[in-house]
Amino acid sequence: MKAYLDIDGVILANDKQIANYADEFIKYLVENHDVYWLTTHCHSGENYTVKLLSQFFGQETMEYIKKIKPTDWQTWKTEAIDFSSDFLWFDDQVFEEEIRVLELNNKYNSWIQLDLSKDPNQLKYLLDTWLDDTPVVRGFRSKD
Repeated sequence: MKAYLDIDGVILANDKQIANYADEFIKYLVENHDVYWLTTHCHSGENYTVKLLSQFFGQETMEYIKKIKPTDWQTWKTEAIDFSSDFLWFDDQVFEEEIRVLELNNKYNSWIQLDLSKDPNQLKYLLDTWLDDTPVVRGFRSKD
């Protein structure tokens, strides 16, 4: 399965620290899924992910981070998503237009919304859920 990964609010809790369990989460994703960046740090032909994340993560995790593939998008992150494949998209906030595109493609439930301010251990919850059964993750966040 493809996994699309945002940085801010997902693997970085804020501009000073990594999210709890981010190392384990990245390792799990890279070892078990086809992972792509879907972040403002990688778009419009530019990829600053490794440079940015090397300030926060140790060498072991950086080896996994270097394996994550770049995407290219201009306005909306959904421009980079392969809607013909099953995927999970980990992001703390998406725009209304991106939600509309997800709904049009019947992929709204592929978006896993994270809110580390409400639950700083959300990545641990996802890891624990995955160890049992990946499809359970799809019910992690339902449309309000």
